[in-house]
Amino acid sequence: MSIICRFAPSPTGFLHIGNIRAAIINYLFAIKNNGKFLLRFDDTDLKRTKEEYKEVILKDLDWLNIKYSKLISQNDRLDIYNLAKEKLLSQGKLYECFESDEELKFQRKAQIASGLRPIYDRSALNLTKEQKESYKKEGIKPYYRFLINEKDVIWNDEIKGQIKFSGRHFSDPVLIRQDGSPTYTFCSVIDDIEFGITDIIRGEDHITNTAIQIKIFEAFDAKLPNFSHLALIKANEGKISKRVGGFDIKSLREENIEPMAIINLLSQIGSSHNIKIYQNIKDLAENFNLRKFSKSSTKYNPDEILSLNEKILQQSNFSYISKRLKNSNYDFKITEDFWLKIRSNINHLLEIESWWKICKTKIRYKNNKDDHDFLKKSSELLPNNLKSDNSWDEWINSIKNSSDRKGKNLFMPLRKAITGLDHGPELKYIITLIDREEIINRLCFL
Repeated sequence: MSIICRFAPSPTGFLHIGNIRAAIINYLFAIKNNGKFLLRFDDTDLKRTKEEYKEVILKDLDWLNIKYSKLISQNDRLDIYNLAKEKLLSQGKLYECFESDEELKFQRKAQIASGLRPIYDRSALNLTKEQKESYKKEGIKPYYRFLINEKDVIWNDEIKGQIKFSGRHFSDPVLIRQDGSPTYTFCSVIDDIEFGITDIIRGEDHITNTAIQIKIFEAFDAKLPNFSHLALIKANEGKISKRVGGFDIKSLREENIEPMAIINLLSQIGSSHNIKIYQNIKDLAENFNLRKFSKSSTKYNPDEILSLNEKILQQSNFSYISKRLKNSNYDFKITEDFWLKIRSNINHLLEIESWWKICKTKIRYKNNKDDHDFLKKSSELLPNNLKSDNSWDEWINSIKNSSDRKGKNLFMPLRKAITGLDHGPELKYIITLIDREEIINRLCFL
C-alpha cells in the first residue's frame, strides 16, 4: 500500500516551529517511503480563519521547498460533511444538544466539586421529542455530539508505543456547532478516510483527539491509519504556539535564515541522532527514521538555528548561493571565485552583500595616524600582479623586510585600511578581489 501523509494547519495564525516541524517530518516520511504528501487547510472555523494566514502558510512551505501533491480546503467540502452527519444521525451515533456555554460551565464546576470527572453528563439524551421542539421554537439551535461507546481505545503508536484509554475517559465530542459548521474533530476523520491517509504524524497534544477520532473511524467502518505522536518541543521560556510571538516561520524567512537550517534542526532534535548537516531534503530523507524520536519533550534553542545557518552557508556551493541571492531579490551578482574566497567567514546571507560592497565599491577607512607611514610604505611595496597565488606572501615578506612591525601590529592596520573591519576572510584572498589602485587608495587614506 502506498504511504499517504498529510499536514493540516488551521489558518488562524502564522506557522510556528512546532507545527512546521510536523509538516517537515510528514514530508520526509513520505519521501522516504515513496509516498504522497497532502496539504489540507482545516478552515471550517470561519470566525478565526483568514486568507492572509493561508497565503503565508503557502509561502512558508514553498520557501522550505516542501512540495504537496494535493491541496484540500475543508470549507469547500461542507456538503460531504453534511452527508456524513446524516449517516451518523441515522445510526443513532449523533445526538442533538441544547445547553448554553454557561450551563455547561456550571455542570463542569458541579462535577469537580463532587469529585467527579468533568465530562458531559449526556443529559440531552433524556430529552423528549416535545422538549427538543420546544427549544427550537424558542430559537435555540441544537449542536450535535458524537455518542462514544465505552469500549477501551488501544493503539500501537509508532513513537509512544501502546496507548490505552479505558472506559468513558472524555466527553462525547461536539461534531457540529450551533451554527451548523462541522468541527475539526469530525472533518479530519472524514477527510482522512476519503483521501486514504495511511499515516498520521502529529504532536502528542493530539493524543486525546486520536482516541476520540479512532471511535469515529470505527463508526464509519474505516481502516485506521498508523498513528505517531511526536513529543513536543519547548522554548527555554516555555510554551511555543501561534499565539506566542517570536517563533513563527514567517519571521525566520524574512530574516533570511537558510531554509535547510530550519529543516535540519526540526527534523533531528528530539531524536537519538546527533544533528547532522544535510544540504538538501532528498539526502536528509534517505537517512530519516521516525522510530528514532524520543518519547520525552525537547528544548528549542534559537541559537542552534543560527549555528546551523552558518555551517550550511559555509558549505554551500556557488550554484546554491546564486539561487538564494536571486530568490531574495538582491540586485548584485557574484562570481564563483568571489564566493569560494569569502564563504568560510559568512554567517548570514546578508553578509555576502557587505563583502561584495567592500570588494567592489569605493570605501575609505580613516586610518590611525600612527599607521600612516607604515601603510604608505606598504602601498609602495604592493605587487603589480595581485592575482597570482604567491602575491600575498610576496607582499608581506617585502613589508616585513622594510618594517620592524610584527604580528597583530602589522596585520591589523592592513586589514582595517583595506576592509574597514577587524575581522573577515583572509586578506590573501581579499586582495585578489579588489582593484589594485583601490587598495592603494585605501592604504593611503588619511
